[in-house]
Amino acid sequence: MGLKDLFARWSKGEDERAVERAEEESGMTPHERAVDEEDFEGRKDDLFATERESAGAEAIPSAEDLED
Repeated sequence: MGLKDLFARWSKGEDERAVERAEEESGMTPHERAVDEEDFEGRKDDLFATERESAGAEAIPSAEDLED
């Protein structure tokens, strides 16, 4: 499998998910859309906080490092 085939498979999957998501959203009420948007923003914030904590964890010395 070449890189072109891999990209074609990936983009086809992304297209299918986008169509499914659009169909799902088209049947939502405005309130359901607002709740869905709020959930999405919450997941983004959680992911950002998790990445930020793990990125800074290496910079903080542990108690064992401070004893030396």
